[in-house]
Amino acid sequence: MLKFSKGGDWMKEENKPFNDVIDHFNKIEGNAINPTSAKLKRLPKPLKYFGYFMIGLVSISFLLMIILNLLSI
Repeated sequence: MLKFSKGGDWMKEENKPFNDVIDHFNKIEGNAINPTSAKLKRLPKPLKYFGYFMIGLVSISFLLMIILNLLSI
């Protein structure tokens, strides 16, 4: 069902913000009204590769510490 909102825009009932703060934030910041339309799970490639590098570095360092501690017994 379509309803007439305060701003003069037609919006579906499920896409209406639940309070005025969220509505103002969406208008000023330009956020997507429907969170499923935003691609939130996708990161820029440099950030993604940096994350992979850091996880790999921590994992290899942890394994190396365990191996070195076992050899020093």
